[in-house]
Amino acid sequence: MRAAVVGTPIAHSLSPVIHEAGYAAAGLTGWSYTRIECAADELAGLVAGLGPDWAGLSVTMPGKEAALALADEASPVAAAVGAANTLVRRPDGRWYADNTDVSGMVDVLTAAGVTPGATVTVLGAGGTARAAVAAAARLGAAEVTVVARRPEAVDELRPVAAAVGVPLAGAPWDGAPAHARADVVVSTVPKGVADPLADNFDWRPGTVYFDALYDPWPTPLATAALAAGCRVSSGLDLLLAQAVGQFTQFTGVAAPVGAMRAALAAARR
Repeated sequence: MRAAVVGTPIAHSLSPVIHEAGYAAAGLTGWSYTRIECAADELAGLVAGLGPDWAGLSVTMPGKEAALALADEASPVAAAVGAANTLVRRPDGRWYADNTDVSGMVDVLTAAGVTPGATVTVLGAGGTARAAVAAAARLGAAEVTVVARRPEAVDELRPVAAAVGVPLAGAPWDGAPAHARADVVVSTVPKGVADPLADNFDWRPGTVYFDALYDPWPTPLATAALAAGCRVSSGLDLLLAQAVGQFTQFTGVAAPVGAMRAALAAARR
């Protein structure tokens, strides 16, 4: 059986390291996992050409919305978020879309000590922010404030917040420091965008800071959060957590998380 991670650029992806380690640890000797360079408008054609030996695809940027659109069926969370990072081939050949970014974020933030009733600040309003809003809802957040460079981007997130049932407020990017003292701060912006905030954030010790980036690491904002006594999680934590959910859906076997974590850590040394 075969699986792969698809997107562009894709050469840097560590997903094969994680999944292949899982196959080896679980004794799945006939399984393989590769990378496929694929733009969003190429995804439907790629999927249509896959044979029955394909169990599933991990979908990264920029194809997550396209993955949802081509699927025959979708999980409620993928439908609510409007994006899928997971395509699973059913025995009848139909494709099922899911979003394990959401469950992965829930696992990462729960492990960091986030509890129901937390206030959440999300930096950025793109695709990863959609998953963060849904994860906040699952964690029972009291409210979510999205800090964005474009006000209209916040408006695009309001249907997601309504679908998952969490109150959503917007804030301008230049007002980000005023929202640093939330119980949880999640950065979903591209590399370098949040770096100037590192000198301006008034962190509250005990805040959980999750940065979806892992290269470079630590980011300036993560370094500042650590220095202030915050609990910090990185995109590597999410990369592993979302892969665990995919592994189980692709194979039907419980993921050997320890082996997958160790392989990821070794690859980053």
